Amino acid sequence: MPTIHGELVTVIYHNPENGYAIARLQTPSEPGQVTVVGVLGDVAPGESLRLNGEWIEHPKFGRQFKAEACEHVLPASLNGIRRFLESGAVKGIGEKLAERLIVRFGSQVLDILDADPDRLLEVEGIGPAKLKTVLSSWQEKRQVRGLMLFLQTHGVATTFAHRIFRHYGINAVQKLRQNPYDLAYDIHGIGFRTADEMAVKLGFAADAPQRLEAGVEYCLRQTAEGAGHMFLPRVNLVEEAARLLGCHDPGLVEERVGALVEQKRLVVEDIPQKHVSSAVYLSYFYRAEREIASRLQGLLEHVSRLDPARIASAVQREEERLDLRLSPEQREAVESACAHKVAIITGGPGTGKTTITRVVVRALKALGLRIALAAPTGRAAKRLSEATGFTATTLHRLLKYQQGAGFEFNEDKKLPADVVVVDEVSMLDCGLCLSLLRALPLTCRLVFVGDENQLPSVGAGNVLGDMLESGRIPAVRLHQIFRQARESMIVVNAHRINQGEFPLASPHPPPRADFFWVEKEDLAEVQALVLRMVCERIPEAYGLDPMQDVQVLTPMHRGEVGTIVLNQALQERLNPAGQELVRGQRAFRCGDRVLQLRNNYDKDVFNGDLGRITSFDLEDEVLLAEFDGREVEYGFDELDEIGLAYAISVHKSQGSEYPAVVMPVVTQHYMLLQRNLIYTGLTRARRLAVLVGSRRALRMGLANERGRQRNTALDVRLGGRT
Repeated sequence: MPTIHGELVTVIYHNPENGYAIARLQTPSEPGQVTVVGVLGDVAPGESLRLNGEWIEHPKFGRQFKAEACEHVLPASLNGIRRFLESGAVKGIGEKLAERLIVRFGSQVLDILDADPDRLLEVEGIGPAKLKTVLSSWQEKRQVRGLMLFLQTHGVATTFAHRIFRHYGINAVQKLRQNPYDLAYDIHGIGFRTADEMAVKLGFAADAPQRLEAGVEYCLRQTAEGAGHMFLPRVNLVEEAARLLGCHDPGLVEERVGALVEQKRLVVEDIPQKHVSSAVYLSYFYRAEREIASRLQGLLEHVSRLDPARIASAVQREEERLDLRLSPEQREAVESACAHKVAIITGGPGTGKTTITRVVVRALKALGLRIALAAPTGRAAKRLSEATGFTATTLHRLLKYQQGAGFEFNEDKKLPADVVVVDEVSMLDCGLCLSLLRALPLTCRLVFVGDENQLPSVGAGNVLGDMLESGRIPAVRLHQIFRQARESMIVVNAHRINQGEFPLASPHPPPRADFFWVEKEDLAEVQALVLRMVCERIPEAYGLDPMQDVQVLTPMHRGEVGTIVLNQALQERLNPAGQELVRGQRAFRCGDRVLQLRNNYDKDVFNGDLGRITSFDLEDEVLLAEFDGREVEYGFDELDEIGLAYAISVHKSQGSEYPAVVMPVVTQHYMLLQRNLIYTGLTRARRLAVLVGSRRALRMGLANERGRQRNTALDVRLGGRT
């Protein structure tokens, strides 16, 4: 690997989160100054660096040295020391104080900082408080570099050095020596596999207790994130962890499960109602499930009656004002939601959930109650606002989430509301549900609205399904499809799919037809037809804009009709000439549709929000994207937060609606082909839905109800199942 060394002249860009920098180096081996990029740590002009890496050719900025490893040497020359101190590398020392230090101590100033720092008090402008600031900054810089050297010595990537140091401080190296697996839980961005790679390089054995325990906890976290399970049966957990760890003696894993129970990191419980012996929970999930049940029961048992006659009168007035007539089923749902402390309204498309929610909200408001409306996502909240005519927010905004501090409304500071209505409750996971319940005063009423047949939450738990299954929460299931809705084949086929029946063709030609099933067996043909539908057929027949109105939904990311391939193909077809930014394997263009991939409370954008790239600046390394008319800025080091959104997963579409949806259904996606996934994808469409794929794949999905099954016990804890 090529090596260069020299004095750092200028730092063009530095990311304090991961130590990534762009800098210019004066080196005797190259004419002029060399541009260096890579994880350099805390760097400042005047320092000497020894870098290992490779020469690369940047398309705009030309020849650069990409550093893979960096060794810091403090400046030795007087000019180098002056540049180093004047750069602000040491907090508390600016240009004037740097000059006074050099006049007093000359080239020995850095040695004095190390060996005899009290001598700095001899310099005008440095008192005890200033000295404390200077020494703290100097020691932190030395310690971070010591950590980087430790990581490099053991062949471990230094990308996370700054995060590790910020979390563990001066004990970082000691912590890594003791148990690098804790990094997976303590440091954002480091998972079990990264920590495991570090541990191997640091000399940890394959059967080390720390490794086995981390593998067990990783399996439980993965099954929560990937499949939504709250627990795993002990025998299954031991098998999965042994397979993950390559451990040929499951008894060793079994021992570590017992050790984790003793440490109170895991809880084991028999759940006879579910025919499960030794259900193993992460302690957090166990406590969360029990607390959710307890708080729901507390709300139900705290009596806060409304006069039935007043409810009936308020509902009748709202019917007259809205010029509608509720069906008996709808009236039952409205009265249940108004009368009970906690109530659920659930039903498929066309059954009138929107109408019911509007009447409930207006009637309770007319009775003088303070009402808060919320949904798990921004798009779902926007739809709830449009449906009711009142302001709705995301649950995170309702509870006022503060980055690093949790929710402002919580156990100690209750939400000022008499009624909270939560829409799209199928998306509510156990963590967010618990945060909501903690913030509610016992006098508050709670109305859940959602479709139990949609995909459950991305996070762990099956809150809506378990509440319904328990029989403990008053609930009305809507079955009647109203006449206008029966004319929509999207609605008709959604209910057919929910029953496991094959969808019917629309009796109308385009543009009146709102549903098509197009049978194609060959994957290449499916891909070609999806592209043609989005880019040509739908725009021509329905007048819809393919860049704004047509959304491709697909079960998986990989494969010929997964999000990765389809996004690249649709980007090339729909936005071929946009200014391009390439980062690794990904390319963004001005004008691209993008999807926010995780909640970012600082930027006020959330998982599932759709936006459009408006511009990017290669010099300042900033990308700008517009979300609902608001411009959001991303540094190039934050681009992992967004992805192309011409094609997105069905899971990411939850809570959203689109004028037109195109969804491939192929056997290649058999792992995720489930009835509720197809149902959810179809019901995202407002005006047109097109399913393209093989008959066999669609029948496989209709027959597969596995997606409804999650290892949870909230229903048992609510007292409904035997």
